[in-house]
Amino acid sequence: MMQAMERVLSSQLKTHIGKKVLISGWLYKKRELGGMTFLILRDRHGLIQVLDEKSTEVKKLEGLQNGSILKVEGLVVSDERAPSGVEIHYPEITIDVPVKYVAPVEIDKVIDHTPDNLDTLFENRVVNMRNIIEQGIWKIQSGVADALREYLKSNDFTEFHSPKLLAEATEGGAEVFELKYFDKKATLAQSAQFYKQIMVGAYERVFEIGATYRAEPSMTTRHMSEFITVDVEMGFIDDFADVVNLLSGAINGVVNKVWDKYENELLALKAEKPILKEEFPQITLKDLHELYLKETGEDLRKEKDPTPAEERFISEYSAKNFGSEAIYVTEFPAAHMKFYHHKSEKNPEVADRADLIFRGVEIVTVTRRENRYEKLVEQLKEIGGDPNHPGFKYYLEAFKYGLPAHGGFGLGLERLTQRIIGLNSVKEATLFPRDVNRLTP
Repeated sequence: MMQAMERVLSSQLKTHIGKKVLISGWLYKKRELGGMTFLILRDRHGLIQVLDEKSTEVKKLEGLQNGSILKVEGLVVSDERAPSGVEIHYPEITIDVPVKYVAPVEIDKVIDHTPDNLDTLFENRVVNMRNIIEQGIWKIQSGVADALREYLKSNDFTEFHSPKLLAEATEGGAEVFELKYFDKKATLAQSAQFYKQIMVGAYERVFEIGATYRAEPSMTTRHMSEFITVDVEMGFIDDFADVVNLLSGAINGVVNKVWDKYENELLALKAEKPILKEEFPQITLKDLHELYLKETGEDLRKEKDPTPAEERFISEYSAKNFGSEAIYVTEFPAAHMKFYHHKSEKNPEVADRADLIFRGVEIVTVTRRENRYEKLVEQLKEIGGDPNHPGFKYYLEAFKYGLPAHGGFGLGLERLTQRIIGLNSVKEATLFPRDVNRLTP
């Protein structure tokens, strides 16, 4: 019995020049030119051009649409004009899955990312994600996650997974999603904050890449109801600078790794490589407000956080004056800090906190945590929290039985991907975004 020919992928064709091969994939495009028919097939590695000249094979495709799944046997011929630098001649075509329905978007064309078209983009994501340029977004995002994981593991961090069903919201801040949990009420986790701090008591350095849920009624380019957070916590720090330096190293490592591996995809998306320094520059929140007032005449000195306008301003200012598209805003008022944050030992009026502004948007907050049990209980009571409440009890036990000085951050995977590529909205870097109005597809 003759053995069936093994499938060859688009990336492997150059090693098969002059040989007959079997390829398989989706029909991406079909065009007639001077009595010749060109077919473009798509597989998981890219595009393959097939030339049918003076044969009846292409008649098999009559009435079929792009997306039809084909098998093609043919001769591999070198041709630098073709997408893979080679093309298939003398094709023998088999229709595996015929598609007779016209797709709602033309995936062989550039996908429209203008603000007015975003709803159409998201509504037809199951089809437009097949566009070869659009696919680059998800390859890059996967590469960002891989690079973060590699960087953290190389620095001796242990990966863990925390529960997303909680008994009650304890962190405060953003609104939470509530749901029925048997005969109890549960909430979806706003972050892995408490769990990653607990884990420091066992592993010193930990991280998690997982889903986060925020019931914020926001319709902005930076907010979603569900997103992926890279939660990181680092124990036995000497001071706050240790955590800041870790984050700077992680961002630099990610950018370099992703550009090394996905440069073609990034260039196809018209991305520009970020300009970064090994150590990102810093500016205090007070100095940012003063600088913004001086440069624009607008007084925002009463704001407890940088406004979106200030984020855009300081990024442009940093790129021009410091040679870095990433800059830290530091020294936030301690009066507005969360109960588990640590006050600066040099100036108790401010918290050990920094916001990283990257290309005009805050992408991560990094803080040192209060690790002294009695002080933590005191700060919890100051905001009206009950140390004996089940939502705090087990968290506080970790401190009661000894936690070292530690700090960390929660980095949004989609937001970081968005800024690296240069997309306008975080939802464009999300496969199936969830917000106030969208729960499908």
